[in-house]
Amino acid sequence: MTALKIGILDGDDIGHEIVPASVTVAKAAAEKHGLAIDWQPLPIGRTALDTHGHTLPPSTLEALHKLDGWILGPIGHRAYPKGPNAINPHPILRKQFALFANVRPTRSYPDIGCLYDDIDLVIVRENNEGFQPDRNMLVGNAEFRPNDEVTLSMRVISRTGSRRVAKAAFELARHRKKHLTYVHKDTVFKLGCGMFVEECRKVALEYPDVRVDDVIVDTMAMRLVRDPQSFDVVVTTNMFGDILSDEAAGLVGGLGMAPGLCIGEGDIAMAQATHGSAPDIAGKGVANPYAMIESTRMLLDWLGHSRRKPEAVAAAASMSQAMTQALRDAKARTGDIKGKGNTASMTEAILRALG
Repeated sequence: MTALKIGILDGDDIGHEIVPASVTVAKAAAEKHGLAIDWQPLPIGRTALDTHGHTLPPSTLEALHKLDGWILGPIGHRAYPKGPNAINPHPILRKQFALFANVRPTRSYPDIGCLYDDIDLVIVRENNEGFQPDRNMLVGNAEFRPNDEVTLSMRVISRTGSRRVAKAAFELARHRKKHLTYVHKDTVFKLGCGMFVEECRKVALEYPDVRVDDVIVDTMAMRLVRDPQSFDVVVTTNMFGDILSDEAAGLVGGLGMAPGLCIGEGDIAMAQATHGSAPDIAGKGVANPYAMIESTRMLLDWLGHSRRKPEAVAAAASMSQAMTQALRDAKARTGDIKGKGNTASMTEAILRALG
């Protein structure tokens, strides 16, 4: 049986706590279902800068090309020293591997501080263009200051980028509740958002079985608070998706409950939780590992389907059931979700539930 090759990249700060927890849970689920995984630890982030002279060493990038996927812990690039080798790895990884769709689920669980008990939606965020100046240009930077009084930021929207993220979202919707909402602001950004809308409408013609809604982004921000249950799959541009997914996380307990999976047209996927590296709590053992573990579960499920490995799909399903059971235990849960436990106790509760 060919083993899946999965990289382990701890990242920074709490990444050194929650990524090992995720790998421990994934290993237990894999063993339970006879899933062979070749785990490959790789340096990245501040530790890599100190040991290899680069936050994204060339050896790491080369190794990633040989993997099926990897787990990337949160990156604390804001604290990196200034220098050509102290770079933010995120945009490079997303561009290098054409990971243009960031799939970010939001789900309610009982008794953890959710504003509603019945939220189950997914925001699909375009990953590689938009307003973010560190990823929307091949060469140069889309944010610049021609003089001390003026700063210009350019947003990049392409038909290809819009079409492919829309198609990824429609595929997901087809396998869920057959309901998709595309979010934009074409009332103001008539050309940029207008192009995104045009491509969403074109792709919609290929999915007549999927019900489609069209919502302006400011209305969407309000409706996420008022009636999040009315949404299933939401697709939008980069910055809108970044903001809305954080808002959605606030409905279900916070960013510790916000997983993510970066996917594209190729055969590689990257598990990456939505939250940051939380340097203020790093080393205290109190970080919520749910988002990272759930991101890892999403990776196994995606690889199971793309590689036709039913044992990976089964392992992912067991992880989901175990996390649901563990979240019922207030003594095991972390403090951010009304618990009295810590990273270790929550991980141990998930492992017990795995059996």
